[in-house]
Amino acid sequence: MTLRVQILKDKFNSSLGLPFKELLPASVIEQALSELKVRYYKRLFDPVVTLWAFLSQVLDTDKSCHNAVSKIIAQLAGEGVELPSTDTSAYCQARVKLPEKLLEQLFGKAAQSLEDKLTIEYLWRGRNVKVIDGSTVSMPDTVENQKAYPQTSSQKPGCGFPIAKIGVIFSLVTGAAVALCIDVMNTHDIKLARQLYQFLNPLDILLGDRAFCTYADIVALLKLNCDAVFRKHQARTTSMRKGKIIGACDKLVTWYKPKKCPTGLSKDEFDALPPTITVREIYYYIVIPGFRTERVSLITTLLEKVTYSTLDIVGLYGQRWDVELDLRHLKTTLGMDVLRCKTPSMVRKEIYIYLLAYNLLRGLMWSAGTTYGTPPLRLSLQGTRHHLNNFIPELLAAHSTKRLQIYCTLLKVIAHKAVPARPARNEPRVRKRRPKAYPLMTKPRHELRKQLQTA
Repeated sequence: MTLRVQILKDKFNSSLGLPFKELLPASVIEQALSELKVRYYKRLFDPVVTLWAFLSQVLDTDKSCHNAVSKIIAQLAGEGVELPSTDTSAYCQARVKLPEKLLEQLFGKAAQSLEDKLTIEYLWRGRNVKVIDGSTVSMPDTVENQKAYPQTSSQKPGCGFPIAKIGVIFSLVTGAAVALCIDVMNTHDIKLARQLYQFLNPLDILLGDRAFCTYADIVALLKLNCDAVFRKHQARTTSMRKGKIIGACDKLVTWYKPKKCPTGLSKDEFDALPPTITVREIYYYIVIPGFRTERVSLITTLLEKVTYSTLDIVGLYGQRWDVELDLRHLKTTLGMDVLRCKTPSMVRKEIYIYLLAYNLLRGLMWSAGTTYGTPPLRLSLQGTRHHLNNFIPELLAAHSTKRLQIYCTLLKVIAHKAVPARPARNEPRVRKRRPKAYPLMTKPRHELRKQLQTA
């Protein structure tokens, strides 16, 4: 058993481990296991082998456990050792035993390792910009999942799927996810955001849409020595007469503490808020055909117009759309939109492993872009995943002396073709492919089966 485990570890380190060596070396995994005092038997699917198999599973287009076990068998086939069973139960049980805290720590360490690579030339006006947003993911309709993450109340029991709400902070420079929180579907974005502020560093700038533009949250960011650039909440009216004008469509305004304690704040937190704050309001118009928004009002704590010009801030907020693309990469490109695990604990582990895999791909794109002089954010994440999966067999088959050469070729291929810049691109929101003409499910499956039997 020990020989088989060592063979698998060596193979994973030379295939997935080599491209990701800068963000997730084997030593980091071993250190995390040691810190969490994880004890395990010397079996084929020990935590390290299970983790690498789990990562390769979410990076593949076929995400079944059977496919993951088949890869393990294939890697041992030519080594003259006893082959494991094709049954997936051992692998599934090993995934269950993986501590959720382990995956959370590895995700955080991979994100921090990528953040540490940033130098001053990559920052915006010398500041690190983070982007925040929320989204949802669905999961199998099991009793445990429904209890932890209930479906929307508008759907009948048995006709919908459990849904979890996630809040994510992404780095604007690298595109990597730096913080994550998971809650039930009807959780407001503000509640998720308040759990994520702890992951911000002093002097960070947080970029977000109008859901995050509240008095209390701007104060919270200022206390962390961070700044904010948010779109103005629709509940606040815009007055052209109030405020100190500092430029065209640019003014300083005074906000007053709310008269009533907002939902989500305790009385002590509300009492601790200052009576007033000064923010900067910038408003402008969008005249691009196809854009739904015509007028935008921004609220920011970046008050120095000389350091942060009006056009700079408007251009910065224009990059907020990148967070939508990052979430699309996670949910559509990697396939996190519909999870496969059947218990809440495994669902959370699956989300963390997806974000870890996403960050590892972003790290590979960063290495390729900085090595060959291509902006990393202009590289294709889907293309990076394709190239990585196609290069893994070559990395496995090569000797140690040739492996580094193949890895350098992988970076060159990833950086070869950048995604073209398409500012102000818009497409009509229509579908050309017609869905199948099946009616929607309005009753639980067991009731529909009875109807078929009695028909």
